[in-house]
Amino acid sequence: MEQTFTYPTTLTKKERYAAFLADYRLLIEGEDDYISLLANTSAALREAFGFFWIGFYLVHDEQWLHLGPFQGPVACSRIRRGRGVCGTAWAEGRTIVVPDVDLFPGHIACSSASRSEIVVPLRNAQGHIVGVLDIDSEYLNTFDDSDQNGLEAVIDILMSELSYAK
Repeated sequence: MEQTFTYPTTLTKKERYAAFLADYRLLIEGEDDYISLLANTSAALREAFGFFWIGFYLVHDEQWLHLGPFQGPVACSRIRRGRGVCGTAWAEGRTIVVPDVDLFPGHIACSSASRSEIVVPLRNAQGHIVGVLDIDSEYLNTFDDSDQNGLEAVIDILMSELSYAK
């Protein structure tokens, strides 16, 4: 079954997320393989919103996130806990929106084209962070409350499907 994630440009960002969430539920319904889910989530979000880079970093051990499925240019393979936006979101257990990555202390520049970023933690059923969703934009000030709310909703749906997260 072919599914597209393109929406009219006349929709507001909030409306695009609402449409995306409905389609996304159908895309992942019944799937519990985490690699498949993460890969399709990355692809669907990139198709729907045109983000420069989108992907997942997964907790490898107590100190490192390792690169998981993604869409976009080559990325950093590992990120230490507490370093950069991803490592900070993991350490602090919260979504982080960065309007200008050059102003974020300790930002890790996997690509010099990245200008703004949002990172959303993935929590399993026990509340433990098992990874992060990382999205980069080549433009400043790309991400706002609509993105944070929409992407947190995506992660809630995703984590409810993941068998290893239960």
